[in-house]
Amino acid sequence: MNQKDSPASQTPEALINRPFILPCGQEIKNRLMKSAMSEALGTVDNHMTPGLVTLYDRWAGGGAGLLVSGNVMIDRRALGEPYNVAIEDEQDMALLSAWARAGTKNNTQCWIQLNHPGKQVPRGLNTESVAPSAIPFRKELQRFFVTPREMTEAEIEDVLDRFARAASIVKKAGFTGVQIHGAHGYLVSQFLSPHHNRRTDAWGGSAQNRRRFVLEAYRRIRSAVGTSFPVAIKLNSADFQRGGFSETESMEVIAALAAEGVDLVEISGGTYEAPAMSGRKASGIDSEREAYFLEFAKSARKAVKVPLAVTGGFRTAGAMAGALADDSLDMIGMARPLAVDPDYANTILTGRPPTVTIRPITTGIRFLDKTALMEVAWYSRQLRRMAKGKNPRPNESGLVSFIKVMVASTWRTNQTRRLRA
Repeated sequence: MNQKDSPASQTPEALINRPFILPCGQEIKNRLMKSAMSEALGTVDNHMTPGLVTLYDRWAGGGAGLLVSGNVMIDRRALGEPYNVAIEDEQDMALLSAWARAGTKNNTQCWIQLNHPGKQVPRGLNTESVAPSAIPFRKELQRFFVTPREMTEAEIEDVLDRFARAASIVKKAGFTGVQIHGAHGYLVSQFLSPHHNRRTDAWGGSAQNRRRFVLEAYRRIRSAVGTSFPVAIKLNSADFQRGGFSETESMEVIAALAAEGVDLVEISGGTYEAPAMSGRKASGIDSEREAYFLEFAKSARKAVKVPLAVTGGFRTAGAMAGALADDSLDMIGMARPLAVDPDYANTILTGRPPTVTIRPITTGIRFLDKTALMEVAWYSRQLRRMAKGKNPRPNESGLVSFIKVMVASTWRTNQTRRLRA
């Protein structure tokens, strides 16, 4: 997009070290972005904890130009996981500000990812789950997720206002931007998908109506934070589900958001039912290629002038630099490497070979290994270790990790339910 006139002879680390200026005028010091990973480091009643400060202080020293938080919820009644942080008001302003100060050290940008889970909620966590339409999960996942209730128009308007209110609080706390979570099967993604959204009112039906929700969320956030504050989105290239959100529609949504002035579009893909974001195919087999969504980004680049990031699969500085050099994208998104090596970005930026290898996380239980549940469970344990000031355990057993997470999640879910009783 910009700063693309650097000589092709530059080293990979020199290309990655170049700053990037967003449409709103803010600068990111280099092209490495820590993409969102759900931390679930809040309290039982979804308030901030010092663990997030510790975790982001460590990442801010790790070299990435941009840190994006994971799954900050806009409604305590609608959690994606137990112990999510939710921002509804200014009760946690002191700790939120401490988190912002930690995450913005070393001239690092630190953005909060704002999310509503819609129907993608573990069974029993919330009093009920809502979605654009009352469409259940596929049969083998119905033991984990209940069928949602269709949202009323008043509820839709309330959620949109909550996105804007949370963004204004984030800005006041000292964070340097926000990202709308519009991917991976959560509420914004559900509104975009013809599989999940079968409404017949102004919020569904045509592709134009289905993207009304995300456009309205963006507009209300932009109104709340102003024109110089970065507002980004994480968006699926596709859902990889029959009858779901397609690459053609994704391109149309990107064009519509670009026309509104969005600062960065992070391209990912998939849902818990079809977890392409982890590199895992519907068969459960892992992809061996780098940058799972790079080809889509190249197509988007030709069609729309908007800053682009790709997350998923980048492992070598050469591949990262190649994508930047041919102007396929502007930011390199990384998640799992930073969960097992918080200094991974510094390693890339200084031209050293990475010392960690991202491996498939499996339990040996086939239906689990075909979903994103295992990946989320294993990596969330590594984040919790760092939040306690410990080092990650890159070789931890997938099955052992899953069992421990399920036990802890059940206990935490029961705590949350008792709190609401």
